[in-house]
Amino acid sequence: MAGSCDGSQSDQISTFEPGIDNIYEAFICPLTKQVMQDPVTLENGQTFEREAIEKWFKECTQNGKPVLCPITSKQLSITDLSPSIALRDTIEEWRARNDCMKLDIARQSLYLGNAEGNILLALKNVRDICRNIRLIKRRVRNPQLVRLVTDMLKSNSHEVRYKALQTLQVVVEGDEESKAIVAEGDTVRTIVKFLSKEPPKGKEAAVSLLFELSKSELLCEKIGLVRGAIILLVGLASSKSENVSTVEKADRTLTNLERSEENVREMASNGRLQPLLAKLLGGSPETKVSMASYLGELALNNDVKVVVAQTVGSCLIDLMGSRDMRGAALGALNKISSFEGSAKVLIRTGLLPPLIKDLFYVGPNQLPIRLKEVSATILANIVNIGYDFDKVPVGPHHQTLVSEDIIENLLLLISNTGPEIQGKLLEVLVGLTSCPNSVINIVSAIRNSGAIISLVQFVEVHDNDDLRLAAIKLLHNISPHMSEELAKVLRGTVGQLTNLVAIISESTTTITEDQAAAAGLLAELPERDWGLTQRLLGDGAFEKIISKIVLIRQGEIRGKRFERTFLDGLVKILTRITFALTKERQAISFCRENNLASVFLDLLQSYSQDNIQMASAIALENLSLETKNLTMIPELPPPSYCLSIFSCLSKPPVVLGMCKIHQGICSLRDSFCLVEGQAVDKLVDLLDHENDKVVGPALAALSTLLEDGLEVENAVRLIVEADGLTPILNVLLENRTENLRIRAVWIVERILRIEDFARELGEEQNVTAALIDAFQNADFRTKQIAESALRHIDKIPNFSGIFAPTLAK
Repeated sequence: MAGSCDGSQSDQISTFEPGIDNIYEAFICPLTKQVMQDPVTLENGQTFEREAIEKWFKECTQNGKPVLCPITSKQLSITDLSPSIALRDTIEEWRARNDCMKLDIARQSLYLGNAEGNILLALKNVRDICRNIRLIKRRVRNPQLVRLVTDMLKSNSHEVRYKALQTLQVVVEGDEESKAIVAEGDTVRTIVKFLSKEPPKGKEAAVSLLFELSKSELLCEKIGLVRGAIILLVGLASSKSENVSTVEKADRTLTNLERSEENVREMASNGRLQPLLAKLLGGSPETKVSMASYLGELALNNDVKVVVAQTVGSCLIDLMGSRDMRGAALGALNKISSFEGSAKVLIRTGLLPPLIKDLFYVGPNQLPIRLKEVSATILANIVNIGYDFDKVPVGPHHQTLVSEDIIENLLLLISNTGPEIQGKLLEVLVGLTSCPNSVINIVSAIRNSGAIISLVQFVEVHDNDDLRLAAIKLLHNISPHMSEELAKVLRGTVGQLTNLVAIISESTTTITEDQAAAAGLLAELPERDWGLTQRLLGDGAFEKIISKIVLIRQGEIRGKRFERTFLDGLVKILTRITFALTKERQAISFCRENNLASVFLDLLQSYSQDNIQMASAIALENLSLETKNLTMIPELPPPSYCLSIFSCLSKPPVVLGMCKIHQGICSLRDSFCLVEGQAVDKLVDLLDHENDKVVGPALAALSTLLEDGLEVENAVRLIVEADGLTPILNVLLENRTENLRIRAVWIVERILRIEDFARELGEEQNVTAALIDAFQNADFRTKQIAESALRHIDKIPNFSGIFAPTLAK
């Protein structure tokens, strides 16, 4: 006999309830002590439950004992069992009568104001009857009783709600009519609420009931429409803390709910993506389009994008070939191509050839403009991962994405489409030019197609920020390879250069990407292009750049993502004014008015960014080279008559404030004097820098103090006092690069002109060896300088006049 779900047994002898007929002793099996379901009689007239007596006989045989009657203990000669049909019918009539009574009592007991014990007993009776008597079960399924049980879900008692859930599960099992009754009103919503609000056993009962309801295809959509149902079930199905039964039932419920496409979409949006992918792979054409379209709208994390690409990437690529499906396929591919891992999967799966074909194809079946934009976006997504695209064929003749004819087609497409597609295709070129292996191919195609003029024109776009940004980034990427062409175009136009300056100087508190790109682009243009510098000077660009640098240093403009590149660009642009000092008096006036030497000196010591230190040192070198021309030489008063007669008795007049290097009145602001600006110590500090590109400009700036016509000995002693001798010798000895050796040999030769330093360093064998190596292996000019240095320390005899070398500029 089946027991109730809470472990108690129905129809036991001890069960007596008001209004229920007593159990007759003849109804009870002597072995099970329960009312019999299938009574049978032995040869001696004793009656038992068939299943129980058969088990008794089997145990006797297995134990090697004679088959005895369990009641009389006498041996049975035969074990035939005769059905007790009359008794069975009587029991069934008794049970039916009692069950009807129990149901009547249940109807009277199932109201929320009743005592909890009465309600629980009524629910138990309903469960027992539904389990044990199939004929009466039809009578249980009347709407009134089902609704009464459903009302118990509103009880304040956890136990009542729990038993009501269990009872409803038994009532609806295999019965569509009862399921429909339970699903009336907001009952399903109440059951869903129990998934999060009930204790563990109540939660498990709620999931079990939903699982039974979900077996009805008609109810699947209704369950899915309840707000929070899918997300709660997905959470339970993936839970590590719930009991196994709850997790399993939640998972099986979701499997049933997959029959509704709307539910599948809701599952996907809540992290259960596999049903959607399965329908995309094996559904009807209409279903595939629906699933692909929704996939394109989902927010996916990067790990999921990889799984999707691996699972349905090939399917989506195939769908691109169908005119009716390619829009949905492209939308999904756009979504999953935006991560490096998934993009690589799509490349290996073969996405690029059909993508390029669709972009370039012109004809009756060509992509609509809106889909070409999506295709261009997908290509931009893929290209920006930095893949080795020269290894992936994309064309019928094994062309790759960086083949010149493919790039020229992209450039042609850019010139013949609208702004949205143009922006995406420019992003494609940005991605390709970001890779050192492919940028040369792109530059060659741009140069051969003459596209540089049209590309520069995009800088003037004002109504599409993305398009303008992509163009500036592309020009920035190619500027190291096409700086002359870019400078020529910018010089010859009215708006583009002004627009770049306007972008850089926009009044913002946050540094933007287009500001950083615009600054980087202008920074790469030829620094000695005086025409371009004139244009920038005339537009007030340098004043605006100084203002931006000051605001960044004061912390009034922030933007960690782009601050470094933006500041690098600003400083390098500002440096170009110092290359024009010998050409234009206006440049000198600008540097004086804005105290530019002080600005670069502050930048030299205030930032640890290599590019800023390098650019600042270069600027200080250029400024310092002009100091000898800008130093004010004081006019001495004419000697008096007596002193002119007795000149041997006179002393030369003393002028206070004279620079001991330039022998005039100097200042950092007006004559850019490094000595007056106390820059020597700061430049010497850079000689220990690990970046050769910083050490070189620092050496060059110090070299300006050792030029012919200056007080070289004073300059040498000044550098030595700043502890510069050892790092200069280290640069010579380490022989890190040829350019550094040239600089170091030149400076060391100047130092060795001073007798006491020559005497001291002449005893240093490693210095001698380094100079000999330069004398033997360096370029012609450096050999001459090394030879002169070796003569200063008597390592080469002075057979003729001493050669007085100067540093080649």
